[in-house]
Amino acid sequence: MIPREYLKKIRTIEIRTWRLAQDLLAGAYHSAFKGRGMDFEEVREYQAGDDVRTIDWNVTARTGITHIKKYREERELSIVLLVDISASGIVGSGEQSKRDLAAEIASVIAFSANRSGDRIGLILFTDEVELYIPARKGPSHIFRIIREVLYFEPQRRGTSCRAALQFLLHVFPKTAIVFVLSDFLDEGYDRALKVANQKHDVIPVHVSDPHEAELPDIGWIGFDDAENDAFVEINTGSRAVRDRYARQAEERLASCRRRFQQAGIDMVEVQTGNPYIIPLQKYFEMRRQRR
Repeated sequence: MIPREYLKKIRTIEIRTWRLAQDLLAGAYHSAFKGRGMDFEEVREYQAGDDVRTIDWNVTARTGITHIKKYREERELSIVLLVDISASGIVGSGEQSKRDLAAEIASVIAFSANRSGDRIGLILFTDEVELYIPARKGPSHIFRIIREVLYFEPQRRGTSCRAALQFLLHVFPKTAIVFVLSDFLDEGYDRALKVANQKHDVIPVHVSDPHEAELPDIGWIGFDDAENDAFVEINTGSRAVRDRYARQAEERLASCRRRFQQAGIDMVEVQTGNPYIIPLQKYFEMRRQRR
């Protein structure tokens, strides 16, 4: 049984993201991702403007009239949501944690994929893979995805993008569109990222919180590192301390951007408390233009 408060939150996200998928991303998602291949549909007579490379020379020679082969794009795709549920996901300076935000984005992507007839799979990971749900379709399947991203209780606390990407290669032998939702507070996954992107279409979604980039001026405060149990006290009243904290945060983000740029991958950046639909729309539009 799902607790009532859990069910209410899941339903709220489900309704809100379904509307976003229908109203704002309806065409953007569909046009951004092309199918795996082309299915032959028919042979018809050549018309002005047709691509001459599609001429069927055998039929043309037999009939004496120029014909072309017409193809239909094979639309069905496999979409994989690779979601980081390590302990750092509990961070949230407002009403929304990073894990809450990841759940909303996973939901809106899942509804957009389902609307286009694509299958959606889920991999939840910490420093090991915690849960794998094979790709399927349907509203009940999406409901389960939202529930697991929000409330699955991991056994471990750390982060290993490398382990998650290696598992992805094992369970998805065919090409898939892979959204990796994480804060990417991890190292040592560069090679796994490049290998995965050679096989699949990897789309990193960097999830962050404003207080990870800037400290408030509120005096001495204690910080727990959620992933390794370290504890440190910081004097946020010191301008030098706040500046150093902000500089280190920017360096981490810049390093993350370089990593994906070197792998030939575009990163989507989202932040708790800010509209995430705009970065998604911009990314889908960029994909559409590239096509």
